[in-house]
Amino acid sequence: MSRNRLIFGMIAIVFLLAVFFTLAFALFLVSPADKSGGDQVFVIKERQTLREAAEELEKSGIIKSKRLFVLWAKLTGHTKQIKAGEYALSARMAPVEILKKLQKGNVITYAVTIPEGYTMEQVADLLESKGLIEKARFLNLARDPKVLSHYGIKGPSLEGYLFPDTYQFSRGLPPLTLIDVMVKRFWQMVGPLKERANEVRMKMEDVVILASIVEKETGRPDERPAIASVFLNRLKQGMRLESDPTVIYGLEAFDGNLKKDDLTRWTPYNTYVIRGLTPGPIANPGLDAIKAVLYPARTDYLYFVSKNDGSHYFSETLAEHNRAVETYQKKKGGTRGKTS
Repeated sequence: MSRNRLIFGMIAIVFLLAVFFTLAFALFLVSPADKSGGDQVFVIKERQTLREAAEELEKSGIIKSKRLFVLWAKLTGHTKQIKAGEYALSARMAPVEILKKLQKGNVITYAVTIPEGYTMEQVADLLESKGLIEKARFLNLARDPKVLSHYGIKGPSLEGYLFPDTYQFSRGLPPLTLIDVMVKRFWQMVGPLKERANEVRMKMEDVVILASIVEKETGRPDERPAIASVFLNRLKQGMRLESDPTVIYGLEAFDGNLKKDDLTRWTPYNTYVIRGLTPGPIANPGLDAIKAVLYPARTDYLYFVSKNDGSHYFSETLAEHNRAVETYQKKKGGTRGKTS
């Protein structure tokens, strides 16, 4: 009898301990670490494990026990489902609520607007200024042949395919994720125009190149179809495009002052020297610029010059163009425009 009592006593102790642990575990899951705790921005780094995150959560005072936190994640089968990024967490939150946030990836996001006509370098600068990427790493990926091949892009880089739009990005994401979002947005918006490109017998990459030049030549949407018509007409006649923005893009360092020597200096992007299109886009064009190339104005224009009010004067002949240059540029000391 004494032996049976001992066994039953031990079972009772184990049972009570199990009940105690279960209650303590349940209490941990639903009880905040500090009901008066303030809000914190907590970062889950790329490739960080849940165990590593739990250790930092405990050090930050957001949870009381990293072991119990990881145990609950294992019991629910969510140890590998946390997502990188910034999270708005607080010690006032119950651990079970915190784990749900990490599992769902409820990260803090930042609105980033990529303006039409931004170059790849400018996009990288903007994203870096928001603390979202490291510029050098982003640009290396954007020039990586494997990345270009993955997206089926023929050219030296992703220039032209980082679609201008407003995005919601979170910090801590791999730069390739941001690239993927922007390139997929490009094809989402531009993909339906492939049929039109086939109709006008243009390769899609050539459309993007020319659209990028149109985008950089004018900020006026109403002028884009006419600008596109000038370049298309010149291409048909075998004339050089002679576009200042292409020259600027090819310069290693541009101080804002385009010189005559720059126009004669050979680079793959100097359309005063080379014939045809540049090796790749010179900026990331918006949808309107792309449509302008595919649906250009029907004109015989071969030239245009800035009127120094944001608009341009278009000409069919060199003589007319020279008169316009005299009127709008030489006499008024204006900026450069399209020249022969």
